[in-house]
Amino acid sequence: MRTIEWKDGIVVIIDQTKLPKETDWIKIENYREMASAIKDMKLRGAPLIGVAAAYGLALTAYHSIAKSREDLIKALEESAEVLRNTRPTAVNLFWAIDRVMKKAKQVDGTMNELAQAVISEAEAMADEDVESNKRMGKHGATLIEDGDVILTHCNAGSLATVDYGTALGVIRGAIEEGKKVKVISCETRPRMQGAKLTCYELMRDSIPVTLISDTMVGYVMSRGMVDKVVVGADRIVRNSVLNKIGTYNIAILAFEHGIPFYVAAPMSTMDQTLSSEDVVIEERNPSEITNIGCERVAPEGIKVFNPAFDITPLEYVDAIITEDGILVPELNLKPKRKD
Repeated sequence: MRTIEWKDGIVVIIDQTKLPKETDWIKIENYREMASAIKDMKLRGAPLIGVAAAYGLALTAYHSIAKSREDLIKALEESAEVLRNTRPTAVNLFWAIDRVMKKAKQVDGTMNELAQAVISEAEAMADEDVESNKRMGKHGATLIEDGDVILTHCNAGSLATVDYGTALGVIRGAIEEGKKVKVISCETRPRMQGAKLTCYELMRDSIPVTLISDTMVGYVMSRGMVDKVVVGADRIVRNSVLNKIGTYNIAILAFEHGIPFYVAAPMSTMDQTLSSEDVVIEERNPSEITNIGCERVAPEGIKVFNPAFDITPLEYVDAIITEDGILVPELNLKPKRKD
């Protein structure tokens, strides 16, 4: 399912905050609306956030009333700054904005040519995302055996990308090869992306899935119910994988139970300029913890800590699956696992 499309100066997205109860397609008409959609998580997932930011710049280029090339570049830079300030952790956001801005500044032509170059670059990035995910799925499928039960966390499927998915793309790739695969999906507190989005996707595609609470991971692993773990990533730095909060817990439990732990992410998620201590971890609204839906479950005045992501050292990662192939982290120095 294509999650984002350019339609004659309007970007159409699915509002993921309403899934699975309602499938609502909304129109984004300018970069500020796109920034709000990213910040409010109407769209989410590192690859999709990157493409959405690129489309935000395309909207600025398409609707600009600038009278000179310099004014249009300035308008794009102002739009880029607003988009950069939406979510700080996922590197794809910054990668996409930098790529579009570089392309815009390379155009030595008319205003129309500059605007079209920005739009074309955003469109190209969307198409590339789909193709890279499919290649990633084929590479990752080589790690999956017939009959495997795969545990995944959060949502790294078509809803986190333009289409097909990263971690769920690996599962789809294995199924397309004829392998019988089942999935265990963690609910993924506090926003429940696993329960709401991953289960929605897999059930829609008739892929067998069982939902568990985040606190059940150790139990199901101890019962031999999990063969492999496949998760996505929001940023992969020199020494760590940054992904949805709870990923680190799962990596340690997988290590303790001798279960391979794989990360599926496009090369655009790689950020080898930084280590984990250099990355800003996004902290979100306390209401995500204190409330379930509209109902408050925690006492008024309670102090809340709500980081959206955690840090998994590469020592716990058996392989990183990318569109260019399977990478084995150099820091894979973990001690012998338990038998």
